[in-house]
Amino acid sequence: MGWSTREIADLAGTTVNTVRHYHRTGLLEQPDRMSNGYKQYQVGHLVRLLKIRRLRDLGVPLDQIDQVGVDGDSSTEALRAIDSDLHASIERLQRARAEIQAILHGSSVTDVPPGFESVGAGMSEADRSLVLIYSQLYSEDAMSDLRDMLEAGPDQVSADLDALAPDADESVRQELAERYAPSLAHIFKDYPWLNDPEGQVTKSAAVTQDTVTESIVELYNPAQLDVIVRASSIAHDLLRSSNLQVEDQEPPP
Repeated sequence: MGWSTREIADLAGTTVNTVRHYHRTGLLEQPDRMSNGYKQYQVGHLVRLLKIRRLRDLGVPLDQIDQVGVDGDSSTEALRAIDSDLHASIERLQRARAEIQAILHGSSVTDVPPGFESVGAGMSEADRSLVLIYSQLYSEDAMSDLRDMLEAGPDQVSADLDALAPDADESVRQELAERYAPSLAHIFKDYPWLNDPEGQVTKSAAVTQDTVTESIVELYNPAQLDVIVRASSIAHDLLRSSNLQVEDQEPPP
């Protein structure tokens, strides 16, 4: 007695196309054909199919089925590698579920990199877009520093900068830049790599600089860009002045 392709697929809980795919990949031997030309599968084929399906249910990729040992001679090393991959997948799915739960409860947003969910809701759309771009350009350490900067939460200066109209006049821009500069100076002092990011980039320095510049110009309006440039200049002046004052002090006796 034997089974047709459709019958053995049904017995194994799979499909005809899957059985044919296993033939093409060499996982399942072709059965003999009867005099009428139809395939005739035997018990050995059914057992082989069930073993393959068992390993597939365990998450073993098709190209590793033979390496793991479908005929009972399992490779411990191969199984450990698969177990490690499964562990990583489970962790990724758990993180994704946690992020989705945070989004469903209104405490997070979807357009920020992993790890920024808790601060994303307090950021402007432009800031979130820029951080998303940064995640492709800077190292994990740099992104961790950036997250630390944002965890303090938005202040009034940041809110005013976000709300700044494109046609804001000169006095408004200068006043906002002067209020923004001290916090920038503090950030530049605490995170020196911001002034020399070469050691924190994942792409070339040229690609990083071009991408950041183009992104900032695209995401912020002309008045906001002007304030950022002015505030950065004032912040560096404050840092230089602070350093000079420290150097001018007489050393202790």
